[in-house]
Amino acid sequence: MATAPLQETSNMSTPILQIQNLNSGYGQLQVLRDISFDVTPGEILAVIGANGAGKSTLFRTISGLIVPMSGNIWFDGINITGYDSARIVSRGLSHAPEGRRVFNGMTVEENLKIGAFRRADKSRASISAGLEQAYTYLPKLRDRRNQLAGTLSGGEQQMCAIGRALMADPRVLVIDELSLGLAPIIVEELLYTLENIQEGGCTIILVEQDISIALSFSDRAVVLQSGQVVMTAPSPELLSNPEIIKFYLGG
Repeated sequence: MATAPLQETSNMSTPILQIQNLNSGYGQLQVLRDISFDVTPGEILAVIGANGAGKSTLFRTISGLIVPMSGNIWFDGINITGYDSARIVSRGLSHAPEGRRVFNGMTVEENLKIGAFRRADKSRASISAGLEQAYTYLPKLRDRRNQLAGTLSGGEQQMCAIGRALMADPRVLVIDELSLGLAPIIVEELLYTLENIQEGGCTIILVEQDISIALSFSDRAVVLQSGQVVMTAPSPELLSNPEIIKFYLGG
């Protein structure tokens, strides 16, 4: 039987996302084992760990791309365990996947409009407002709006992937491997954009292999190792403790 989500207390906001004893993987291969953590509304949470720790599997499961073996996923007080990805996006959780995965033969604006497919309000006015918001957060996309996405630089493709995820009007935005293959100056620009998105009221989960980026940018971090949560702590605490970093992350 599913466990009810935590209730609000005097020193803790009701979590917008709760993962409870989640087990998941691919066929008979179990990758995640008894994963549990909460996400507080408005925070930036980093999920970190070495390559192969289970980060992408975790968020493919949360996003409905993988059916969990067991456990529960609560989003905004609703048990969404077993929901398909379209239904999860409609509820307000959007995922910019690892590797960007833009549609190369379509323009930037066409890519963005695809992200509005599960938007609650699909009126022309709502989609136009969503595009304007995406272009405000990511002004380079406005300049490239009629350019084929496949001709963009790696950083611009990442912007396009984030903008597409924003078009669903999410309350929680998951960014999987933001910095992968990008120059540091581009990563800084993207982090600045994510800060603005957070200030606009969106909770952000950053799934990131680069430890220094993840811990410097986030409020709190969940550390994965071999498919299990080995620590959850404020990011400054992890960032300032080299022994913890070395032991858990091999840095």
